[in-house]
Amino acid sequence: MYYIYMIRCAGNTLYTGITTDVERRMAEHFGKSEKCAKYTRSHQAEALEALWSTSDRSKASKLEYRIKQLTKADKLLIIADESCFAEIFGEENAKMYIREDVRKYVI
Repeated sequence: MYYIYMIRCAGNTLYTGITTDVERRMAEHFGKSEKCAKYTRSHQAEALEALWSTSDRSKASKLEYRIKQLTKADKLLIIADESCFAEIFGEENAKMYIREDVRKYVI
């Protein structure tokens, strides 16, 4: 399983990434380990805001890329309202991704 996530960082910025192990990756970002992203090393990770899962890496990479192309306003929309995901990415694309509960990954 592959996961696409969005983290709120210092300065009210958003970071998007993919992983196969959410707990490990969040520990890296929030703990500022040497394996965390360069961005979260310089912009403290504050909260996991959204998380989606999909069956393969190709789909995960495509969603990560598409999220990174969105405006901040659209990113905030898909974080706040799950129904906006289908509006922004299309109903067919929305069926390929499952919105996961971020509360089970609270750091």
